[in-house]
Amino acid sequence: MKHRIMVLGAGYAGAYAAGLLARRLHRDEVEITVVNAEPDFVERMRLHQLAAGQELRRHGLAELFAGTGIRLLVARVESVDAGQRTVTVTGAAGTDRLEYDTLLYTLGSTAAHHGVPGVAEHAFHVAGRPSALRLRRRLDDLGGNGTVLVVGGNLTAIEAATELAESRPGLRVTLATSGELGGWLGPAARRHLLRAFDRFDITVHEHTTVGRVEASHAVAADGTVLPTDATVWAAGFAVHPVAAASGLAVEENGRIRVDRMMRSVSHPDVYAAGDRAAAIRDNGRPLPMSCASAGFTATQAVAAIVGDLTGRDVPETSLSYVGNHISLGRSDGIFQLVDAAERSKSWALRGRAAARVKAAILNAGPWSLRHPTYGMPTRRHHVEAVPGRRHKEVAA
Repeated sequence: MKHRIMVLGAGYAGAYAAGLLARRLHRDEVEITVVNAEPDFVERMRLHQLAAGQELRRHGLAELFAGTGIRLLVARVESVDAGQRTVTVTGAAGTDRLEYDTLLYTLGSTAAHHGVPGVAEHAFHVAGRPSALRLRRRLDDLGGNGTVLVVGGNLTAIEAATELAESRPGLRVTLATSGELGGWLGPAARRHLLRAFDRFDITVHEHTTVGRVEASHAVAADGTVLPTDATVWAAGFAVHPVAAASGLAVEENGRIRVDRMMRSVSHPDVYAAGDRAAAIRDNGRPLPMSCASAGFTATQAVAAIVGDLTGRDVPETSLSYVGNHISLGRSDGIFQLVDAAERSKSWALRGRAAARVKAAILNAGPWSLRHPTYGMPTRRHHVEAVPGRRHKEVAA
């Protein structure tokens, strides 16, 4: 029987990992199934552009996986039973219970509400394609006018605010952040950021924590009322509780506890990558939820799966960052270099040059899915019986 590998989620981590697995293992020995709620690969890093009204190219997963032998199942994951090695999904054909031998968990994340009243009922976010399209429809209904409040001070909030202000100049864009806008940036980069906000005429409320969201306004913790026709919630990310209910060991925030190889510490036949993996970086800090983390963790998880199935040594993938990319509309940006402790360095690439770098990175996402072995060995390895390994029952 073929060894059944199941990948849950086909975002940056899952789609890349699935393609790489298909090219590293013999298809007559493994069966790779990818379960994803949508038939397309969603470029999450571009969803603020989609919300702003821009048209994005669609990337069908069936096309991306063509010729790889990967089976694509368009369905929503309802539950995982790590003890029984089963996944329950619901798709067009109804609900089904699937079995696996190896599971790669890459379901990603969504916007974190932090328990703030009214967010679920009244706010919009850009952490998923349906939600970004919902915001887009709301902005269309405003007819190019109105006030938009962006809540948050991280990269997503900054990119959403500047993209909306540039693409829809009739909007009055306001941003509220609990800290200092761009306070983590180097001095030159922060000055550039503030000048961009001034150029777009974006009003900034620093040290302002939003405590409640209503249909027509938000209320800060100090009682300040912030009028808005659309609130965009960009105050961090959270994961769905599927993993926590599966029997897997998880952190308090629901992310799966993994070792350095991205294996679950409680169920070594389960691996996690992307936002779902509670991995520790090379500097000893938790790996943040980000698209950059997806590449690190997916590469490491694939190396571990291939090594555990074939008996080969598992190399360590670097989990360190070199910098942060921030889009400030279509023709402006910042690339802030960081040191080993991920503190911002004094130098940063700014302006059109930084925007071109960010555009190249965005374009590389779909390209890498079609060429997952670029810069890596392309030889396929046989699944073997390896004494002492947990997959020793799988023999070629």
